Amino acid sequence: MSPVRSRRAENTGFACVHCGSAVPANSDGHYRNHCPVCLWSLHVDDLPGDRASTCRAPMAPIGLVEKSGKGWQVVHRCTACGHRQPNRLVREGEGPDDLDVVLSLPWL
Repeated sequence: MSPVRSRRAENTGFACVHCGSAVPANSDGHYRNHCPVCLWSLHVDDLPGDRASTCRAPMAPIGLVEKSGKGWQVVHRCTACGHRQPNRLVREGEGPDDLDVVLSLPWL
């Protein structure tokens, strides 16, 4: 039997693997999965929120998409295996995403 992990236990602050910024936990009920300063992430999910990937390589922000019901999302591509993952932007709370960096990304 595998241990049960709570969303609270998974939603913690971290140091950005790309720029080194201290990244606070998200306070809106969603996982914080990228740096608000440079938008880089880590390949930790096979499916959104599962934290099941063994890759763990940095993921570069490559563009923006708009999803119905979720709004704008930044698309990350893994620098090791090429996996692509859209992630919600953090617009409010502690450490919102840098809008200038977000707007510098191309629309996909």
